[in-house]
Amino acid sequence: MNIKVEQGGIQAVTADAIIVNLFKGITEPAGATGAVNKALDGAIGELMAGGDLQGKLGETAVLYPRGAISSRRVIVVGLGEADKFDLEAVREASGAAINQAQKVGATSVATIVHGGGVGGLDVTEAAQAVVVGSMLALYKYDAPRSKKEDEPETQVDSLTLVEFDPSRIDGLETGAHTGQVIAEAVYMARTLVNQPSNVATPTAIAETALAMSAEAGLTCSVYDEEWMRQEQMEVLLAVTQGASQPAQFIVMEHKPDQVADSEAGPVVLVGKGVAFDTGGYSLKPQAGMLGMKGDMGGAAAVIGAMRAIGHLNLPLHVVCLVPTVENVVSATSYKPNDVFIAKNGVSVEIISTDAEGRLILADALCYADTLNPAAVIDVATLTGGKMVALGNRTNAVFANDDRLNEALLAAGQKSGEPLWRLPIDPVYDRQIKSDVADIKNSGGRYASAVTAARFLAHFIGDWPWAHIDIAGSEQYSNGSDDTPRSYLIKGGTGIPLRTLVECLRNWGE
Repeated sequence: MNIKVEQGGIQAVTADAIIVNLFKGITEPAGATGAVNKALDGAIGELMAGGDLQGKLGETAVLYPRGAISSRRVIVVGLGEADKFDLEAVREASGAAINQAQKVGATSVATIVHGGGVGGLDVTEAAQAVVVGSMLALYKYDAPRSKKEDEPETQVDSLTLVEFDPSRIDGLETGAHTGQVIAEAVYMARTLVNQPSNVATPTAIAETALAMSAEAGLTCSVYDEEWMRQEQMEVLLAVTQGASQPAQFIVMEHKPDQVADSEAGPVVLVGKGVAFDTGGYSLKPQAGMLGMKGDMGGAAAVIGAMRAIGHLNLPLHVVCLVPTVENVVSATSYKPNDVFIAKNGVSVEIISTDAEGRLILADALCYADTLNPAAVIDVATLTGGKMVALGNRTNAVFANDDRLNEALLAAGQKSGEPLWRLPIDPVYDRQIKSDVADIKNSGGRYASAVTAARFLAHFIGDWPWAHIDIAGSEQYSNGSDDTPRSYLIKGGTGIPLRTLVECLRNWGE
């Protein structure tokens, strides 16, 4: 999409649609909305007076000026209550308004920056939120259909952010650029999750990472199973030993010439990349297997985050590790009660072959230790227990470091991808104690998200670490378990890519 910033009055802009806004409970439109209302001889005020437009968050109304102003349509979007207004409301309103614009056939759209005026938000952050909310609402997975009857005939192809005050233009341009980079990264992550597993194989995921890295100025290496054997990644290889698709270990690196702290090691992101999960011999039921193409949602999020990090050229050394495999059933698949030894020497008894994600993460975390990291954040669709505890909207974070935990919580809140800290008390190790190995890979049903995190804790070094369990939020179905948001489309979400980027943009503050 073509994103532009323009100085002037929104009422003077020529576009297929212009977007203005309204807080709930006000009696008279003001600012840019007031200027448009005046040009329309009070038409917006009449809708308000008649109760047809109340300013509820995401509510929209379309007016046709008939020559009163240059644009063909005026879309008024509700911002909700002023005392509850935040960046998430900006994204929600922007998504609702742009969806309405596309529904009525607009291809060129201009908008004021919601929250940049009386909303009291930082104009740069508000501009970023407008672009992110608008672009994510317009995302469409290009599915290989012979007929595409459900798709709109026209697509919004340009969005102009309009600001009257010339002193604020630089801030808008910075925010709009950042928003576009992040939204394009989410597009990439969503598409990776949406692709069927016969397309997004471990090899194809690695090829995508290689191509993206070249385009974003990152370095990228992809290692094969022979390298993994040399690295003594036995528990990772256990998961893939029954698959015909070979495992891949992807290493991406962003190392700018200037970094904020040249003495510190890299921040390491790790993403679970199970391209498809049958459960192995601990076979999932048919209904539980549907959607398992998204079991690489953690990998998609960190790969996309690296794209944004590269394009934004963050002054931070970042390394990303993605072990990617398939977990399938065959004559050579690993079995319950098998024992394997991880890269750091910890032996693992397999209780459930369906608890495979923590196995591939284990050896990846061991590899992270060789990088002398400043911190490590892993992201995984790890446990149904997280979904039982927190549902699909809020994700679980487990951290051994309070400062890292607080940074992630703040970034998640600001990004509209909320996190909630769950315990990582070593007392839970009792549930994963094995009679024949150091630990077992499943502690049973109770506190399963916690015991999975405790399992991972056996493979970390002496550095700050956070584990984010995103089970359930990597895909959006608009079902009863999901919280509707205007900028979420059925399928992959890209969560928590925006949280990771926000956290790293403010690293060390």
